[in-house]
Amino acid sequence: MITLRINGHSYTVDAPEDMPLLWVLRDLIGLIGTKYGCGIGRCGACTVHVDGKAVHSCTLPVGAVGNRAITTIEAIGATPNGAKVQQAWIDGEVAQCGYCQPGQIMSATALLNRTPNPSDADIDEAMNGHICRCGTYVRIRQAIKNAAK
Repeated sequence: MITLRINGHSYTVDAPEDMPLLWVLRDLIGLIGTKYGCGIGRCGACTVHVDGKAVHSCTLPVGAVGNRAITTIEAIGATPNGAKVQQAWIDGEVAQCGYCQPGQIMSATALLNRTPNPSDADIDEAMNGHICRCGTYVRIRQAIKNAAK
């Protein structure tokens, strides 16, 4: 049995330690906002925060999480920067299909948490590894800049 702190709540799950955090979140706990994309940590759809750092949950074994706090897309809007990023996404009409957006929002929020006024280079670095099949990269960049204002 593994106990996790997710979105301010404790969850005890019966999972092997090598099970990816993504599958624990989706299949065992029922938090389905975090998406499965590639399964190899390249597309960013599965991004969550672990102690405030954006990580790919598809490649993170649940046994490696320990007692660190996990935040998912379901709770990011309750944080100051998460709320700003989500509103900027809405105002900028960023989402097309929307599939990649939870991961994009999680990384954008982590960026603003550590760099309140990011440069284009900061945004490029933070969003590297996120694939948007609809190509809304220009809108994503602008939404991050708007959220930082």
